[in-house]
Amino acid sequence: MTDMPLAKNLRLVGHLDLPGGGQVTVSGGHAFVGHMKPPFGTTIVDVRDPANPRIASAIELPNEDSHTHKVRVVGDLMITNVEQNDRHALRRGARLAEATSDLAARLGRPPSDAEVAAALKIPEDLLPRLRHVLEHGYRDGGFKVYDIADRSRPREIAYLRTHGVGVHRFDMDDRYAYISTEMEGYVGNILVVYDIADPARPAEVSRWWMPGQHVAGGETPHWTGQRNRLHHALRFGDELWASVWYAGLRVIDASDITDLRTIGSYDYHPPFPEPTHTVAPLPVRWQGRQVAAAVDEEHDHTHGQLHGGLWFFDVEDRADIRPIGMFHLSELDSPFARAGARFGAHQFQERVTGDRLYCTWFSGGLRMLDIADPTAPREIGWFIPEPPKGQPCAQSNDVFVDDRELVYVIDRNRGLDILEPLI
Repeated sequence: MTDMPLAKNLRLVGHLDLPGGGQVTVSGGHAFVGHMKPPFGTTIVDVRDPANPRIASAIELPNEDSHTHKVRVVGDLMITNVEQNDRHALRRGARLAEATSDLAARLGRPPSDAEVAAALKIPEDLLPRLRHVLEHGYRDGGFKVYDIADRSRPREIAYLRTHGVGVHRFDMDDRYAYISTEMEGYVGNILVVYDIADPARPAEVSRWWMPGQHVAGGETPHWTGQRNRLHHALRFGDELWASVWYAGLRVIDASDITDLRTIGSYDYHPPFPEPTHTVAPLPVRWQGRQVAAAVDEEHDHTHGQLHGGLWFFDVEDRADIRPIGMFHLSELDSPFARAGARFGAHQFQERVTGDRLYCTWFSGGLRMLDIADPTAPREIGWFIPEPPKGQPCAQSNDVFVDDRELVYVIDRNRGLDILEPLI
């Protein structure tokens, strides 16, 4: 560890010890946190006094099959995802019978659970749930809608099941929910738009996918596995801005919500090794032209390759999107970069109002950037949380900026921090 300060130009206003979260959003003086792991579902935190945040209510999950780590709020309506818990490991475990047979042939005896788990590269304690899923399937994936007029008593009013592992990150407004989910007949997550005018009865109005995903419709992917899929799409005006993992980004015309059309794309895979997590247009302009930002999500890091970073694009011409700038964080810029956990980028604030942008780096914490010149973004501050108890470092996962310009950062393992910029 170096002697570098853990904060610059950001002051810690309040902290609340919470289970790790996948998303934080703030509305009406309350922060809403979707948690990474069951039994913790969604926590509603009263942040009207940001120096003394307090839990208003908490939703717990009935079992360990699902997590609800994403949450959106509009007015008195809250939506959470429902997605298979440990989905990546369980997918690897689909080879259970094959791996067990191969090991038995090679060892000349039935393999132990430890040997099977090692061959599948999953934790041994996940095997009982894996066997249950392989026998009975997983049918709980989808999303839930809550009435939160009383923040202390959220009331579930709808639970719509989709397909496969369920729903990941998503967007919503006062009329529609823009859901990233697996659906029958498609490879990987696609976009399904639901009308929530009657929130107790969400109704599908349209779908969007990349050519090759709709295998039931006769399409054939030109990629392997789940590499190209929708992470999520954000609505801005009459457009949806979609991050599509190892396929880069897409801009979708949503002026007719029943007829979604792709009008822009850019893919930088290869050569860049990390998938596109989020893309959004920015209020800053470059040479009079519209600009967008995109961020990659770093996964298991291979020594010698680039860490996940932040991109800036000229998007004035949707048919000719071009990169104009990048921001990368050096491992020298965090004392926890080599603590054995993920280091690189993950998520920036999805609604930017000026020339300042906040972005989380896993063990690099929160980074505050001046993006007045998107061709040369400049770091002007940071906040690196102290490691949670029992963890080698923080894993900053999501950030939200409220209308008071307070900044909320949720850690993937533990804790919500509320920050105030000093410049």
